[in-house]
Amino acid sequence: MKKLINQVPSKSLKVFLGIAPFLLLVILYMMGSEARLDVNPNDKFLPSFSQIGDALERMALEPSKRTGEYLFWQDTASSLTRLGFGVLIAATLGLLIGLLTGALPLFTAWLSPLLTVVSLIPPLAILPILFIVFGLGELSKVVLIAIGITPFIARDIQQRTQEIPAEQLVKAQTLGANTSQIMIRVLLPQIMPKLIDAVRLSLGAGWLFLIAAEAVAATDGLGYRIFLVRRYMAMDVILPYVAWITLLAFVIDLLLRNMNRRLFPWHSQGGKS
Repeated sequence: MKKLINQVPSKSLKVFLGIAPFLLLVILYMMGSEARLDVNPNDKFLPSFSQIGDALERMALEPSKRTGEYLFWQDTASSLTRLGFGVLIAATLGLLIGLLTGALPLFTAWLSPLLTVVSLIPPLAILPILFIVFGLGELSKVVLIAIGITPFIARDIQQRTQEIPAEQLVKAQTLGANTSQIMIRVLLPQIMPKLIDAVRLSLGAGWLFLIAAEAVAATDGLGYRIFLVRRYMAMDVILPYVAWITLLAFVIDLLLRNMNRRLFPWHSQGGKS
């Protein structure tokens, strides 16, 4: 009999084991919802799936009587726009800072201490400052996301740059490459797939900062809607919104992973995913 550590599931068993926890959660939820609704039909804590479906239909398929907008899709578009701009800025700054501090010792001595200190500042603690400086509009929310995840991306890129064998840099210099050529032609191509990996890992924090900013000062957005309806205990709205955020995060991560495999197949073949 094989030891447990040596047992590898078949493809069908692997699929079943992956789905089983989700099925179990759905069954437990249905049982809990039914039990609570039997005691109190007006209970809002664990709404039935039919109640969730009705709320989702109202939010996604019926225009708002006040604004005429389909709130679910408007919230989604607003949140994805803020997240997209914030992550794009963070990825650009993180790549630039990480590459410079990882490749150039002078920049390492100059910027690394500052980068370390900034990475230790809780971004949510400076949210009031951002609102004062940038106002309550879109800019402050984008800046919060950028400030929150740029240090993480920059430090990761810095480390990945420093891990590139020094022999490559010596050979490039032997062939007459200057500093900019080495960074653009030798370092940058190897760092780009790792940048995408860093962005994937930072998206969880990006969603956190986005929802926090929308909860404090916004007129639309997924985070705004969740915190708006919580005062009414509207779990039939909150639960599908949370599930939608989770699905969006999964899809974005999947798209980034597939993009990495297509653009840099050699990176994926090296054991990265």
